[in-house]
Amino acid sequence: MKKRFAGSMALGALLALASAMPAVAALAPGAVAPTFTARASQAGKEFTFSLADALRKGPVVVYFYPSAYTGGCDLEAHTFAVERDKFDAAGATIIGVSADSIERLDAFSADPKYCAGKFPVASDAEVKVALAYGLEAMAARPGMHDVRGVAIDHAFIPRTTFVIAGDGRIVATLSSETDHLRPDEHVKQSLAIVQRLQAGKAP
Repeated sequence: MKKRFAGSMALGALLALASAMPAVAALAPGAVAPTFTARASQAGKEFTFSLADALRKGPVVVYFYPSAYTGGCDLEAHTFAVERDKFDAAGATIIGVSADSIERLDAFSADPKYCAGKFPVASDAEVKVALAYGLEAMAARPGMHDVRGVAIDHAFIPRTTFVIAGDGRIVATLSSETDHLRPDEHVKQSLAIVQRLQAGKAP
């Protein structure tokens, strides 16, 4: 009985400590963006994406999203694909990041209704990249399926977009959770920011 009581007291202390700790927060503008490499796919072709290499060419839009083949993420990917030429004109690279397996992303990246081969999407299956950016993933609900009827068994990373200048510093953090942005608004706002960077104006 004493052991059980002591154990419950220890558990209570741990829970109290956890609740007192600050919540994980997305990296804010001004922070240096953590560099990363990840398995990625564009138009169904796999390669290793390197943020450091992409930054040598100019600004990078790193957008995290919960899952391929789900409503909001499909809209966001489609909108990025439609606007890709404008990002190119601003000298900016787009990279989507989710906890989807690379196999799911091979299909998603090539799907003409979504990424349409216009930009790469990277697999962060262990959510290490998301955590480096201050994003805490949630487990998918049991029995969840995507729009194709395929089971979803990976974590969901909160929809968050980071606009990173060529010097590696984050100039904007856009969040659906805190800023209440619709998926397509992530595209519109990040495009406006990279266009301002190209024009030499403050984001």
